[in-house]
Parts: sequence; structure tokens; C-alpha cells
Amino acid sequence: MEISEFRAGEYEQQYEYRSFLPTSINHEWRLSDPQIQTLLEEANRLLGELNAFSQLIPDVDFFIRMHITKEATTSSRIEGTQTNIEEALVDKGDLDPEKRHDWQEVHNYVQAINVAVKQLPHMPLSNRLLRETHAVLLQGVRGKHKQPGEFRTSQNWIGVSLKHATFIPPHHQHVPELMSDLEKFMHNDQIHVPHLLKIALVHYQFETIHPFLDGNGRLGRLLVVLYLVSFGILRKPALYLSDFFERHKGEYYDQLMAVRSTHKLEPWVRFFLLGIRETAALSIQVFKDILALKERIEREQVPTFHVRRQANAQALMRTLYQTPMVSIKAVAQLIQAQTNTAAALIDDFVKLGILQEFTGQKRSRLFVFHEYVRLFNR
Repeated sequence: MEISEFRAGEYEQQYEYRSFLPTSINHEWRLSDPQIQTLLEEANRLLGELNAFSQLIPDVDFFIRMHITKEATTSSRIEGTQTNIEEALVDKGDLDPEKRHDWQEVHNYVQAINVAVKQLPHMPLSNRLLRETHAVLLQGVRGKHKQPGEFRTSQNWIGVSLKHATFIPPHHQHVPELMSDLEKFMHNDQIHVPHLLKIALVHYQFETIHPFLDGNGRLGRLLVVLYLVSFGILRKPALYLSDFFERHKGEYYDQLMAVRSTHKLEPWVRFFLLGIRETAALSIQVFKDILALKERIEREQVPTFHVRRQANAQALMRTLYQTPMVSIKAVAQLIQAQTNTAAALIDDFVKLGILQEFTGQKRSRLFVFHEYVRLFNR
């Protein structure tokens, strides 16, 4: 099918409301729009460069962990949580009680990403994997009573109420068939559809089906990176679109809704590919900036420590790339030293500008590798 000939679906009359039944997507797609083809080429080139960076950088998993934390805070913030990236790096017990629920939602998202990516070598990207990931996403937080890990068996909607909904997804009786079609499309090697076009269609279709009672937005955005890793486009989960979607939140929702109302896919695909292109370029720049920061600190600041303290300084520096929020107690455990020795080491890192005190307290203080965190928080 030529993408310009797409028909999004039709409305079905239910009792006192109409739900939207999308058409299936598991078939050949042709793309003749030259602007989209150019965007596709640029996005693929940048993904290739990002993939190369993620394989060349030593200890890249430390930095991937920060990417995941940034994604979790941003994707959750789109859904209304207030946790920022610095708070996400703090232990739950160190937060004010009123912030802990949002913190838990963010950490569920981090865990969901890690569990899903770890499963990919052993389990294909499938409805089973999505359901298992969804169960992790909703454990113990808002939505924990809304069938976590199961496709919905009742009607849902987007908006304040069913009567005043901005969009009503398909009736739940259609969900198993539609999600089966989605899964088959992802793995159909009998058709020839560029991967980035495929995932643009998959994300749109997933959000239109809205297969769960809660968590569809977060899981739909996570689905993008799971697809990229599952099909080998990225070796490491280093690209997340939530930051782009949050900065263009109104357009993001408008573009998805416009496909259903106008049957025109091209504007959505262009928007999605622009997001891939911009996010890949930013992720590459973050890797470059990390390497520059690391090189500068190792050249100018770590050598200022006395030779007897070099080992401790280097051990703390390595840890900060993985865990950029530390306490005196944690540093004491890291370097296997007394509390006053750890406090002195942290004090030196503060004087050098590597660490900043985060809490503003005299007790139970936390220190953040601010310049490093800022690279992910721009």
C-alpha cells in the first residue's frame, strides 16, 4: 500500500459512545514522498553514528544508565509526575514523603526498561514481552489495580470522562486481534518496510489501540527503543524520544490524533523521523561531551591528588559516572575507609568543582556530580 492511500479506520457505535477501530497494518508499505525519504536517510545515518559511539566508549553501560534515568523521568513527567533527574538519583528514603510516589513511578520505568532489554536476547519483541514489561511498570503505583500485565477487558478513553473523551480507542473485544496484527507486522520478513518507517507505524498503532487500562503512553514510548535494540539498529539502548515528545507535547498528541481524523500518515511520519534525527544528534553530542569532560578531569583535576590518594580519587571518579549522587557513607564503603577519610575526599572533590552538595542539610548530606548530570538534563 502507498502510504498516501492509508485509511486509519472507522468509528463503531457502542452504547452511548463511538469507539475508533483502526485498520490493520501488517502489509507492505510504499513511500514516495521525497522529503520523508531524505529524513529517513538522515535519521539512519545518525543512528549508525550513535551506534558506533555506543560500541567504542569504555564503560558505556555507566552512561546508558544515565540515559535510562533521563528517559524514565521525562516519559513519566509527560504523564504528570514531578520527579526530576537529580531526585531520581536519590534513594527513596532520602526524599520527602510526598515525593516518593512519583519517585517510585520513575524507578518502575527504569526497572521496566532494564528488564525488557535484558530479556530481548532470549525473547523476541512480542506481546508477551510487552505485557511482562507493563506489569513491572505498574507494580505498586497508580494503575496497580488496572490489570497490570494484561490487555484490557473493558473500554478506556483519553480525556476527563467517557462522555467528554478526546479519543476513545477500540472496544476491548478487538484488542487481542489488533495486537496480534501489530506483533506480526514487527516480525514480518516477507514485506520490505524500512525499520524507522515501521516503528513510526507501530508507535502510532500501539497508541491508537491503547491496549492497557493504564501506562500506554510510557510503554508506547519504550516500545521505540525496544524495537531499535531488538532488530539490531542499536546495540545499546542509547536513544529515547520522550524528551523530544515532551518539548513538542502538543504537536505530538495532535499529530497522532490527526492521523485518525484525516487518514494522513505523512505528517506523523515526518514528525517522528524529525524526532529520531534530532534525538540521535543530541545523544551523539552527549557522548562527545562526556568524553571531553572525562578527559579534562583526568588531565587537570585527578592528578592534583597526592600519590597516596590517587587510587581513592580514581575509584570515586569511576563510580560517579555510574552513580553521580553519593553520600559520605557510600564513599566510605567504596574506598573501604573511615568516615572522616571519605568526608575529606568528598571535600576535595567539592573544592575542585567536581561535586556539589545537593541537600542543603548539615546531616545526611548528598553530593552530585553536577556537570555530568547537566549533560543529560539540557
